[in-house]
Amino acid sequence: MINKQSVWFVTLFSLILVLSIYYVTMKDSSLEKIIENATTENTSVPVNVNVEESSLLVSLRVEEDEAVLKEMENYQSILLDTTKTTEEKNNAYNSLMALQAKKTDEEKIEKKIKETFSLDSFAKIKNDTISIVIASTEHSNTIANNIIRTVSEMFDEEKYITVKFQNA
Repeated sequence: MINKQSVWFVTLFSLILVLSIYYVTMKDSSLEKIIENATTENTSVPVNVNVEESSLLVSLRVEEDEAVLKEMENYQSILLDTTKTTEEKNNAYNSLMALQAKKTDEEKIEKKIKETFSLDSFAKIKNDTISIVIASTEHSNTIANNIIRTVSEMFDEEKYITVKFQNA
């Protein structure tokens, strides 16, 4: 089931990706004008956001989303920096694309676990390691092994997969 956080994240990520592509393909003179206007019009307004952590999985997702957004901001600053070379901008763009692919894979894993095992889960991919947290009161080695097999079938290359059960 798609939740509001996932929809907002995908929407904002897509918007940022489109803007990044636009800025990469812009001429340098146009980009300099945009940056000058942005620095002179400092119109940032502080926003207070109250997040209620209703479950472990929500808190894990929020923590991961914050980390991803920080990475995205770093890559976007590289894309917008006029002093950076084309190679550095290309590397930042490729990193943004890899970040999006990783997030998509994590969502696919969570969806597959939900469809196959009817369990709520949180998946995190880091290099060749996949960490899965399952919100369930039943802790079963059989279920964990089946989840590991199911997730490993989703990837061509070998991954180190861990499954951790947490009480919901």
